[in-house]
Amino acid sequence: MAQRTVLVVLFDDVQSLDVTGPVEVFAGAEGCVPGAYTIRTASLDGGPVRTSSGLTLVPDMALADADEPDLLLVPGGRGTRAADPRLVDWLRRRGPRARRLVSVCTGAILLAEAGLLDGRRATTHWAYCGKLARDHPEIEVDADPIYVRDAHVCTSAGVTAGIDLALALVEEDLGRKVALTVARYLVVFLRRPGNQAQFSAQLAAQTAAREPLRDVQQWITENPGGDLSVETLAARARLSPRHFARAFRAETGLTPGRYVDRVRLEHARRLLEDTGDGVEEISRASGYGTPEAMRRAFVRALGTAPAEYRRRFRPAQGRR
Repeated sequence: MAQRTVLVVLFDDVQSLDVTGPVEVFAGAEGCVPGAYTIRTASLDGGPVRTSSGLTLVPDMALADADEPDLLLVPGGRGTRAADPRLVDWLRRRGPRARRLVSVCTGAILLAEAGLLDGRRATTHWAYCGKLARDHPEIEVDADPIYVRDAHVCTSAGVTAGIDLALALVEEDLGRKVALTVARYLVVFLRRPGNQAQFSAQLAAQTAAREPLRDVQQWITENPGGDLSVETLAARARLSPRHFARAFRAETGLTPGRYVDRVRLEHARRLLEDTGDGVEEISRASGYGTPEAMRRAFVRALGTAPAEYRRRFRPAQGRR
């Protein structure tokens, strides 16, 4: 079996978990399959770097001395906001030589500055997706997924999404069994689907300023299987349907229908992951009515059917 070299780029004000999360995944896989990965870290001059949380990381070498890696991993953090031009230049020259190019969180900004995301679909931490899109219109920025794969270039969302992406890469390299073993050891899900939203429906929408609308948001969350038509929700808010729909969108950033869709999908996902309930029962509890309606919603939003979602993403220890 070929040994794969993982080279992690370090710089001052890097986010420590962006580094250690994926490194723990690859190190865990190496423990399961000795010889699978060699992990190296490098900074511009080979000297220690101070992370944004105050930890000091000591790299193995200077970037100039690093061999061509199989996987080049670029973490994020405050240090990406005003990156050292020498680092961007190194990425511009050496990034295309890596067989796989991976960024975690705002590491995507460094890849973008180096021109390595031009013409590609990418993501980053939700708080910086707008900036990435504005500064680099040549990139198709997708703010929703926890990670995006475009050919050999992989970008992930904030912090822990780097662990999800690393687990996906380990599964690709060494198989599901090894990835599952690592995930269990780290006490995380094997991996969330890459197109899973970066945050829950409740966080995705703004909290309404007016109390009646906030109450409606909470009621939707607590009653996903109920009648959530605009007319019913408007009546709860004591507004006309037209006024309610306009006010809800203005205050939350989502139409009532879109918000309901997200809440129902999230509820169904949790039941598939955490319970042994049948698909028909879950479809009713989540407000879809029929398994076919739920299947269509899953395929549209996640690209997979409910049964396949459960098979792939329900942790083994949660089954009963």
